[in-house]
Amino acid sequence: MIHIIRRPRRNRKSGAIREMVQETRLSVSDLIYPMFVVDGSGIKTEVASMPGIYRHSIDLLLEELKELQDLGIKAIDLFPNYPEERKDRMATESYQENTFYLRALTAVKENFPDIALMTDVAMDPYSSDGHDGVVVNGEILNDPTLEILGKMALAQAKAGADIIGPSDMMDGRVGYIRDILDDAGFSNVSIMSYTAKYASAFYGPFRDALESAPKFGDKKTYQMDPANRREALVEAQLDIEEGADFLMVKPALSYLDIISLLNENFDIPIAAYNVSGEYAMIKAADRNGWLDGKRIALEVLLSIRRAGAKVILTYFAKELAAELS
Repeated sequence: MIHIIRRPRRNRKSGAIREMVQETRLSVSDLIYPMFVVDGSGIKTEVASMPGIYRHSIDLLLEELKELQDLGIKAIDLFPNYPEERKDRMATESYQENTFYLRALTAVKENFPDIALMTDVAMDPYSSDGHDGVVVNGEILNDPTLEILGKMALAQAKAGADIIGPSDMMDGRVGYIRDILDDAGFSNVSIMSYTAKYASAFYGPFRDALESAPKFGDKKTYQMDPANRREALVEAQLDIEEGADFLMVKPALSYLDIISLLNENFDIPIAAYNVSGEYAMIKAADRNGWLDGKRIALEVLLSIRRAGAKVILTYFAKELAAELS
């Protein structure tokens, strides 16, 4: 007779026991749903490289939010799609008082006050150069960019943002924005810093959605080198010292080690962005019958949560909400 002292399989023998001993749990309340808004009315256009994801005009965005709220989704991150003719080198449209993105933020908070509304602070959706900073002679300038980001963040806070998301990776921008928000009486507005945002090839579908690809070069002088790990600790420490409330890792799936690293070293919540390319790969494999898309998506999100992310931005939020409620 074989004598085995420990039999771990006993804790896997039924669904009830497996659920009882499950170490990591994933809930719809862990998720933020990224969404895209366009100017106009009656507009709902699918992003070709992101099946099931749409650009909505404000009126249809509000209709979509009612459905999301019914599904239990409690947080969204809203991104604007601006036509090329309204972009300029200094991204001035980003903080104009009546611009449609700010009107969209106000409409969301007026109609859905309980939804946590996150915004994007970066120049690229509004920049004719397609970069996240001010461009002079081919160089992205850090400090002049901060002034624009500060105006943008303040305008978004006034419009109703609950969480400001600086995604630009300029040095010092968290502290600069924190000071501006506090001085203007918006000390309750949170900052979710894109702390470790890597110069990744996974962003392509997102840039299709916003039509915001850089007009020249790449973003390697401000986004992080995918080869670097310890550099994320430097960025995280600086962001905490400057007043960040969350630290984000982007992308998520290829950077699970970075999520774990930040979670083990810092006491504020870690967020992770399950980005457009990660979403598109799973959707493509599912449509070709190569993988079970829903099972893969759940496994991916669980792995991100297991790595230490308390918050996950994901385009799968709506699709999986019922499964996670």
